[in-house]
Amino acid sequence: MKKFISMLVTAALAVSSVFALAGCNGTQGSGDQGTTPAVTGGDETDETAAPAADFKVGAIYINSQNDTSGYTFAHHKGITAAMEQVGLDPAKDLYIVDNVPEDDEKVKQAIDQLAGNGCNIIFGISFGYINAMDEKAKEYPDIIFSHATGYLSNDTNFNNYFGRIYQARYLAGIAAGYKSLATGNNNIGFVSAWGTEYAETCSGINGFTLGALSVNPNAKVYVYEISTWGDQELERQAAETLIDTYGCGVIGQHCDSAQPQIVANEKGVFGCGYNSDMTTEAPDAHLTAPIWNWDAYYATAMKAAMTNPATFMTEVGIYYEGLNAGLVDIAPLSKNCEPQTAEAIALAKDLMTKGEWDVFSGVKLSFSGDAGSVTVAKTDAALKTNEGAEIVAAGGPSVEDSVITGSMNYYVEGVTQVN
Repeated sequence: MKKFISMLVTAALAVSSVFALAGCNGTQGSGDQGTTPAVTGGDETDETAAPAADFKVGAIYINSQNDTSGYTFAHHKGITAAMEQVGLDPAKDLYIVDNVPEDDEKVKQAIDQLAGNGCNIIFGISFGYINAMDEKAKEYPDIIFSHATGYLSNDTNFNNYFGRIYQARYLAGIAAGYKSLATGNNNIGFVSAWGTEYAETCSGINGFTLGALSVNPNAKVYVYEISTWGDQELERQAAETLIDTYGCGVIGQHCDSAQPQIVANEKGVFGCGYNSDMTTEAPDAHLTAPIWNWDAYYATAMKAAMTNPATFMTEVGIYYEGLNAGLVDIAPLSKNCEPQTAEAIALAKDLMTKGEWDVFSGVKLSFSGDAGSVTVAKTDAALKTNEGAEIVAAGGPSVEDSVITGSMNYYVEGVTQVN
């Protein structure tokens, strides 16, 4: 769904109509992957409305806008919150085409629908929408196209956006590490859409592992790759295998639904979700989750597009922020977390937001002490792959952003892929 291609992206970077549709007046529409997706939208006939009321937002979703957790849910929540922040009404100014698979023709069809609704900006939230959005940005030069997690852009009306989710994954890894210590089980499982094929999944797994190792140096992270961005049955099966076959006592994830957390709850182990707080789905298992506050980006993009679309690429451009901008964070810690967890996470978060330390550097953090007296120590130590190759020398700076987002195709020490 999303995502940054590893080696291929780096290489690529180096080388480097309109018809009217009736508004639904705020009712929810749902597309079908095998048919023309429906559109959610509003009344465009109010000619006396304020200028902001003439601005229309379009969104293309990989899953349903009605999801109650996971990837699409997080984006939809961010878009609607941002609209309210900038004075737009999601009930009438937002047009959604949902359940759109990563198929160029279906994505183009969705874009044509949104263009027909008069959308001024179109957000595409899945990685596989990249080529269709690139093509349609040329066809519709007066519409801003904004693509989540991709790498293509142009100089006028097409950008991409993502964030330093690996920072939040490190924080979630701290929670997982403390739980593994408390249970006496060093085995931590991780259900992942992909492995080293994508820098996004690879960097996330690595960040989570380094966080776990900061409190439990004996932790081992077992990765089960399901080879798709989202499939609830495969997510469930992977979690069951990690628990039943590899004895994992904590389950992390980079996939779209709460199924890994639900399985953890059923089997009496613990877990860290993704995209949204999954404590409701797994009340006795869930610790926390790396989450996106997508409204931080969406509000920025909408304001720029509303003010002067001609300068959008200058003002917003390629967007890549982290904890500091509030784009990424973790869900509130649940009652299932160990007592020291909050203090350790606060210390790590403070170092990252102040720019004094980052995850993939030649400096490792280690936490010690009981609740109320947790301390953090910095130690110069080479960052190495799980095969022993040095990535960053002891004391060295963090790897470059282009590696984290484009060419990280190795696991750090402590990670084992099991399939």
